[in-house]
Amino acid sequence: MSSSAETVKGKRVQPPWSPPAGTEVPQLRLYNSLTRAKEPFVPQNGNKVTWYCCGPTVYDASHMGHARSYISFDILRRILRDYFKYDVLYCMNITDIDDKIIKRARQNFLLDRYREKQPQAAQILQDVLSARVPFQEQLVSTTDPDKKQMLERLDAAVGAALQPLQGATESGAADEVLQPLAQELLEKSKDLLSDWLDKQFGSEVTENSIFSVLPKFWEGEFHRDMEALNVLPADVLTRVSEYVPEIVEFVRKVVSNGYGYESNGSVYFDTQKFDSSPQHSYAKLVPEAVGDQKALHEGEGDLSVSADRLSDKKSQNDFALWKASKPGEPSWDSPWGKGRPGWHIECSAMAGSILGESMDIHGGGFDLRFPHHDNELAQSEAFFENDYWVRYFLHTGHLTIAGCKMSKSLKNFITIKDALAKNTARQLRLAFLMHSWKDTLDYSSNTMESAVQYEKFLNEFFLNVKDILRAPTDLTGRFEKWEAAEVELNNSFYDRKSAVHQALCDNVDTRTAMEEMRVLVSHSNSYIAGRKSSKLRPNRLLLESIATYLTSMLKVFGAIEGSDPIGFPVGGQTVDLESTVMPYLAVLSDFRENVRRIAREQKVTALLQLCDVVRDDTLPELGVRLEDHEGQPTVVKLVDRETLLREKEEKKKMEEEKKRKKEEAARKKQEQEMAKLAKMKVPPQQMFRSETDKYSRFDETGFPTHDAEGKELSKGQAKKLRKLYEAQEKLHNEYLQLKQNGN
Repeated sequence: MSSSAETVKGKRVQPPWSPPAGTEVPQLRLYNSLTRAKEPFVPQNGNKVTWYCCGPTVYDASHMGHARSYISFDILRRILRDYFKYDVLYCMNITDIDDKIIKRARQNFLLDRYREKQPQAAQILQDVLSARVPFQEQLVSTTDPDKKQMLERLDAAVGAALQPLQGATESGAADEVLQPLAQELLEKSKDLLSDWLDKQFGSEVTENSIFSVLPKFWEGEFHRDMEALNVLPADVLTRVSEYVPEIVEFVRKVVSNGYGYESNGSVYFDTQKFDSSPQHSYAKLVPEAVGDQKALHEGEGDLSVSADRLSDKKSQNDFALWKASKPGEPSWDSPWGKGRPGWHIECSAMAGSILGESMDIHGGGFDLRFPHHDNELAQSEAFFENDYWVRYFLHTGHLTIAGCKMSKSLKNFITIKDALAKNTARQLRLAFLMHSWKDTLDYSSNTMESAVQYEKFLNEFFLNVKDILRAPTDLTGRFEKWEAAEVELNNSFYDRKSAVHQALCDNVDTRTAMEEMRVLVSHSNSYIAGRKSSKLRPNRLLLESIATYLTSMLKVFGAIEGSDPIGFPVGGQTVDLESTVMPYLAVLSDFRENVRRIAREQKVTALLQLCDVVRDDTLPELGVRLEDHEGQPTVVKLVDRETLLREKEEKKKMEEEKKRKKEEAARKKQEQEMAKLAKMKVPPQQMFRSETDKYSRFDETGFPTHDAEGKELSKGQAKKLRKLYEAQEKLHNEYLQLKQNGN
């Protein structure tokens, strides 16, 4: 039988396989300033990504404009490294030789020397008046409205400090009166006074070390600020002062390639020669800006735009590769004489030394596109004789302060330290994550409040999941049957993960990713609430998976540090606080719950009040929140002590406000009752007689018959007044009845 069957069917073989059709997988695309479009990201060398980022010019405190760039690039770097798993080599420079640094270092040195001489009040007054003349001339000639406003504020502050000293001097006040006023004037006038001193004596400052002390100090402050913001340090950090020999060689080769020329000890880049070359193009990023003399002058620096320097150039569009040092400027040896590097050349030489002839990504602030980055591109491609020095140019958006332009030169900025005094590093990062990295970000109270609420929303979810996971169960009890609610939540989980991935592939759109994560938490909260209202336990493993995923994404974004698999670390902990203290807190919570149960049964109010004190006063001081729920076990949560104390203060304020409103309502009610009582006391016969401005004659019941001019009231008027009269009669009768009853 079997033999004949085999003959009919033949030898049994596997049937054909039906392969799945599959779906299109999103690919990472980045907005490239070189094309002003989102381009597929394709590294030049396998999985390796070479990245250069323009660092700070270190002459003053780091501000929120710096934070805008460096937090944003830190987020991008972490996502490329930890989410997309690229092998990133991140290089950043420190500009410690620059016109701004030279000028500020000289001014600080000269102002300190001036103070050391301890000038008398009369001398300070005379010098400030002398310094104010050119300052006010500058103020009059300034056309930029923002800069003019800044100069006007400075002048007003100086004027306000001048008046008391001038008045005291004219009245012949004693020295002990004059000197404090003079010191106040000196403090208010330090900007214009240091500029005045620099113009007179700046050329006499020749010691190179004077120009290194300032940038060294502010570089240290910058690194401390970045560490406080949880910004990863660069893999390679380059300083201009350490790369002068490489910069000299770089300039020499640009000249030998025919794209640079020497003039009076300075070396300039020949933009026309470069742009006329078939394989080159000048101003790739912002071609429409070519010829913008204001931008070009800012790029050259305050000390490099004098008439003699400008006349050294073949074209106004040419820019300095090497600047001949003038008296009062630091200098290094070169084939063209004593000089110093131009601003743009430093990045090209340092990046080229580390990353070679072509890099994958170059990053910087939006305002650096022209002339800085366009000049970098030109001189680097002139050096390497290629047209691909940078493959992807990423520029972070501007930062405004409550809608206003922020600028260090305009003295309109908030330092990173000031920002961290108001909000945590995590809250600042969340604010940046909730906005596109390439668009303008407005730093305001509304922006930060949104970030604070987002953090609170996530933190409560993490704390609730931890509480659910702490419920005792055996090994097999962790695995629970999935009902429709679990399937629905898991589908949402998958969809949200997919949406987050698509968002990150779309130019690292963290704004959309954060919103999708918010939706996932909302769905999870609804699921937990639904299960609890049905007296059912939420599925532990599913919620654990969701909470772990959200935590891992926040770690990728740099918003969570530490090894805890779920949630934010408590109070910057370095040990696993959760597993250490929670067993003890669980015992305390159970004991307290039993005490409350017995106290309620036996009506011992004092014990219940003590239990409330433990919950409301004692444990918050230790960073522990107890949440009592009727008919359910008390929830124990570990929260930052500062957060709990802030919540306690807010609750106290709310209770005080509630009490105030209640007292106000009672007072108003009493006033209304008193007013009503006063009205009730008036007999209807008297109610109109006092209104002599309206009525002149009344009948025997006190009802008005004629108006103030002696005209008889119309039937309509009389009808309205009769209604009022009858209402008052009824009200007064009620009063008489109350009085009769002794009320």
